[in-house]
Amino acid sequence: MSDIQDIRKAQRDEEWRKAVRDSVKPKDRMAQERIVMPEADAQERSRSYIEVNMGLNLEQAMTEAKRCLDCPSPSCVTGCPVEINIPTFIKNIERGEILEAARVIKETSTLPAVCGRVCPQEKQCESKCIYVKSGKKPVAIGYLERFAADYERESGKAATPEVAKKNGIKVAVIGSGPAGLTCSGELAKMGYDVTIFEALHEIGGVLKYGIPEFRLPNDIVDFEINNLAKMGVKFEADFIVGKTATIDDLRAEGYKAFFVGSGAGLPRFMGIPGENCNGIMSSNEYLTRVNLMHAADKNFDTPIIFGKNVAVVGGGNTAMDSVRTARRLGAERVMLIYRRSEVEMPARLEEIHHAKEEGVEFMTLHNPVEYVADEKGRVCAVKVQRMELGEPDERGRRKPVPVEGAIEEIPVDLVVVSVGVSPNPLISSSHPDIKTTDRGTLEANDALQTSVPDVFAGGDIVRGGATVILAMGDGRKAAASINDYLQKNA
Repeated sequence: MSDIQDIRKAQRDEEWRKAVRDSVKPKDRMAQERIVMPEADAQERSRSYIEVNMGLNLEQAMTEAKRCLDCPSPSCVTGCPVEINIPTFIKNIERGEILEAARVIKETSTLPAVCGRVCPQEKQCESKCIYVKSGKKPVAIGYLERFAADYERESGKAATPEVAKKNGIKVAVIGSGPAGLTCSGELAKMGYDVTIFEALHEIGGVLKYGIPEFRLPNDIVDFEINNLAKMGVKFEADFIVGKTATIDDLRAEGYKAFFVGSGAGLPRFMGIPGENCNGIMSSNEYLTRVNLMHAADKNFDTPIIFGKNVAVVGGGNTAMDSVRTARRLGAERVMLIYRRSEVEMPARLEEIHHAKEEGVEFMTLHNPVEYVADEKGRVCAVKVQRMELGEPDERGRRKPVPVEGAIEEIPVDLVVVSVGVSPNPLISSSHPDIKTTDRGTLEANDALQTSVPDVFAGGDIVRGGATVILAMGDGRKAAASINDYLQKNA
């Protein structure tokens, strides 16, 4: 497109945006209440894998879009780690141009249908909305992003982002989670020959093994992956970089740069007595067996424990996924044990709300101190210490303190531990030139470049456990850095 065409398009865009803004007075926009997302019935969904949030229809989406004031300096955009042009896509929804709204989102977001479902918009783009400053609920940016992406997919008119002419330069992406998928999509747009290497048998990383289908259906993830394939991205499953082949081996095959987005899949435990009993597992193992290995499906041989009294230890989104999965696998009593109060819980408010609706018991201000095994070595009870909140710690959170003598023993037959994760050390141990932090994460500079110049990294392997959208932001930033590096060195 020529400079003159760009100027004319910008003029046309400003004209229609002004017309849309002027069609409804600001005070009338602000008078509208935020739309409520329809949800599946709690009793029905707690025993099935139907998606909980049911999405908006066209009328609801256009109504919610009218709340957007199209601010001259939209802080919602700076609150988005991938910098989606939020006002523009929302104004397109308001005027009924949904496919154009989807196109705008896809200019910077590789996984719009995923982000619209699982990203914590309330802590990012929506938290910056001007409505929040006036004490009102923000525009439902996440709902609208999901709507635009779903509408495009269901219309059968999904457009593949424009891809530059292939330049013949090979780039390897290690890991097919949100960071790797995003980085590969951005590099493909620039014309690079990108291959994603995934250790597991399915592409998708944590989007497949870590997030249950009642929150993120697999066909949504597959659709986004297929879009990358249409852009020319190649995929190698069952390929463990560091075992199947090393980075040096891949260099010898002609790869000029590498992005490590292999996540943080190594579980942590608490180190308390009895933790090695049968019937105690990490949330990573539990969710992987169910989500990726189909343990709940009678047509698969993957073993799983179907506990009747299940305790999940932790308070993050993964803990919420675990307790809600246990309910769907038939548990009669499901308890979430968390050492702080509900206010300090890091999980999304939406996930806490859904878990409570589905019958999960919240045992806040409690902490496991010991597991008890039966004569066969199987966990049969957990001893929990009642806690109270003391003085704030170095991060400003009030530190949980034991209440002396307040210990209770609770019958359980399955415990899922969800107290954090660490990066798998395979990359750093097989490639010792790549420096790591004392937490085991890879060291990376502001450009996400590691101590090895042609190796870049992002997502959980750099941050530790974080969110999908932050990993995507890293993938996008790393792609730009890789492009800069290759333009200077290829």
